[in-house]
Amino acid sequence: MLLHELRIPVRHLLKSPGFTTTAVLMLALGIGAATAIFSIVEGVLLRPLPFPHSERLVVLSDILQGGNGEAGVTAPDIRAYKRDTHSFEALGGYQSVGYELSGIGEPAQVNAAQMSAEVFPALGVAPVIGRFFTQQEDDRHEQVTVISYTLWRNRLHGDAHVLGTKILLDRKPYIVTGVMPRGFEFPLVPGHLSNSELWVPMSFTEQELTTGAASWNFAMVGRLKAGITAAQAQSDAEFMSSLRIQAVVHSLHDQTIGQARRLVRTLFLATMVVLLIACANLAGLLLVRGIRRRRQITLQMALGAPAVTLLREAVFESLLLSLTGGLLGLALAALALRVGVSLLPETLPRIHEIRLDSQVVLFAIVVSVLTGIVCGLAPAFAALRTSVNETLKEGGRTVAGGHVWLRSALVVGEIAIALVLLAASGLLLRSFQKMLAVNLGFRPDHVLTASYSLPQKQYATQPAVDEFNHELIRRLRELPGVKFVGLTSFLPASGGNSNTTIDAEGCVAPQSGRMNLATQVSVEGDYLRAISVPLLSGRYFTPADTADTQLVAIVNHKLAEHCWPGSDPVGKRLRLGLQEPKIPWLTVVGEVADVKEASPDVPSKQQYYSPLEHGDGAQSDGECCACDSPLD
Repeated sequence: MLLHELRIPVRHLLKSPGFTTTAVLMLALGIGAATAIFSIVEGVLLRPLPFPHSERLVVLSDILQGGNGEAGVTAPDIRAYKRDTHSFEALGGYQSVGYELSGIGEPAQVNAAQMSAEVFPALGVAPVIGRFFTQQEDDRHEQVTVISYTLWRNRLHGDAHVLGTKILLDRKPYIVTGVMPRGFEFPLVPGHLSNSELWVPMSFTEQELTTGAASWNFAMVGRLKAGITAAQAQSDAEFMSSLRIQAVVHSLHDQTIGQARRLVRTLFLATMVVLLIACANLAGLLLVRGIRRRRQITLQMALGAPAVTLLREAVFESLLLSLTGGLLGLALAALALRVGVSLLPETLPRIHEIRLDSQVVLFAIVVSVLTGIVCGLAPAFAALRTSVNETLKEGGRTVAGGHVWLRSALVVGEIAIALVLLAASGLLLRSFQKMLAVNLGFRPDHVLTASYSLPQKQYATQPAVDEFNHELIRRLRELPGVKFVGLTSFLPASGGNSNTTIDAEGCVAPQSGRMNLATQVSVEGDYLRAISVPLLSGRYFTPADTADTQLVAIVNHKLAEHCWPGSDPVGKRLRLGLQEPKIPWLTVVGEVADVKEASPDVPSKQQYYSPLEHGDGAQSDGECCACDSPLD
């Protein structure tokens, strides 16, 4: 019976190939766009994190009174929170790092993470081969590692006997204890790529547990006990807080997607408005088609055809159009995602999880069905309200009043929707224009960057590292078209988190309970000139600023105004830590503009720069910047 009823609308549609093609293509574009964007919404925002009971996973960090926002945690914090809190099944710290991987194929730089032994149990994902490293291995500084599935397949050729294999990380042997499942990723860095290929024990050094108490460079993740909320866990952690430090606990999911939520929602709403316009167009086409077929429908009604049957035929015709358009739209969405995902910003979180899964296909089917029903009912009801006698007398020469008001309503509705989309587009363009107008504090154009890591065994001392850096800068400067070359430990907009306490001589005393915090950046060569950071007073670093001369620093404007408001910072002194007498003073020789470390809409932080040669130990990795042509 259903097939018989479908045969009639199919025949009608085949008799009007122009109308059918136009309607299907219009719906395919609207539904396809909505499906593609919904796949991004579902993959980034709606899909739970790929961990068992991910709603119980939280991050714990410190907020320091008076500086630089949410600051992460220190090495002593990790031990203290693990020991003294009671709301977590497991709680551990971690930090993203980089290693030179060798011993298996060609040497390569790999992303990695140092993690407390409790992090893996907190995440709840078991290895496919082997085991995690243990707390005892962490405490004893044993050189063991858990590797990713990709590293195991690509570099170790899927060796089933991989356990016990030694790989070299920075020329030191590490024993493989386990292999994580395909697709496992941690840390999940909000707004930035992580893609860690291996994980090693945290193994805190004595320096990290002592002087490192002034550096908030670590993060913590934990799994809440059953029945415990994030608010209860925060109250638990706040018992350890001091007047200057406040603990904060929030969802790992929210931290991961927080920066992308507003952008993705805006894209989805804009696409749904486009779909509404497509629906209004389809309803208008069906109405015009109904007007043209009014006499045919009237004859069917005069011959005794039930109104329900005619209504069903009209809805089936609309459903056939919308489902055909939906299937074609799915194919277009799949093609768009296949090509478009690679064009999405690499900083979009969970980008590898964007795909056409069952939820996305169900969304496309539901949208197609709703579109067919909604767009088909109104024109069908308008057609059925036609007077049989009047229509037969008129001979189809005039248009019924019901059609007029419905057509007018569709036109008004479509114009209103288009105006909403136009206004929203204008606001988005205005916001984008304002974002482009934000002063980043540097110029990214005509600047090339590259990262590198030196093997610690070969470059174990600072003089050896300095010699390599000097030779690298010298050779890069000789390349044609290169104007400035510099090295840095921290590129702008890199998503790094570095907050250290500073003691500034002559600094206006902070309010009670507050701390002076800043991001420390080590630089070499003409880094500040290479990215065109404006000099506000004093001077840039010169080759004479070595470890054998007076220790110097350059501060940004925000730090200068915070510590020495209204006065020239040149000649002032600061040092790392909280009035630690063993740490030497740095003399300020220059003040530069504030540089945006993250998104343009995130406030700048207090920063100071120091020469790379002033480091306490060998700095075996870094970022190289080269300006390849003069800047106007």
